[in-house]
Amino acid sequence: MDVGTLMDNGEERTPELTTLQQKVEYMVEKTFPGEKISGRVFADLVKERGGSLSHSYFSNILAGKVTNPSEEILKALGLGFGVDWRFFKDESEVVDDVVAGLQFLAKRRTGEISGLAGRGIDDDGLDPELLQFVLSLLEDNKDGRDNGPEAAPGGQPG
Repeated sequence: MDVGTLMDNGEERTPELTTLQQKVEYMVEKTFPGEKISGRVFADLVKERGGSLSHSYFSNILAGKVTNPSEEILKALGLGFGVDWRFFKDESEVVDDVVAGLQFLAKRRTGEISGLAGRGIDDDGLDPELLQFVLSLLEDNKDGRDNGPEAAPGGQPG
């Protein structure tokens, strides 16, 4: 199942991530792009990172058979995917943060972003709204739209 879809301008639309199954499918697609990840491989990854999750339980999550796992299972999923475990909770506030972060990493991987310097950024990183704003600027720039001041040679405002 392709959980991310493209809009007409080529930008990825934020998928609807309401169920545990949708969230895990999204994370599999974004964390292991182009790979077929088995429950056994994922369970081994979780174990390597200090957690515990059976391969059959992971497979049941992907099949939609598990809808209300324990906090320990959610923490194991977070370890396996390298994200905040609260992403997998119902009504999670971190879903938008994780999706924006993954979109940012994808753009960095494809070369659309070559670097980012921030001033005054704390240990939590970029604020989700700021990260979304940066992504929108990149999309505008890619589409040839520049809503900012005219730039003189050297990149300085004119």
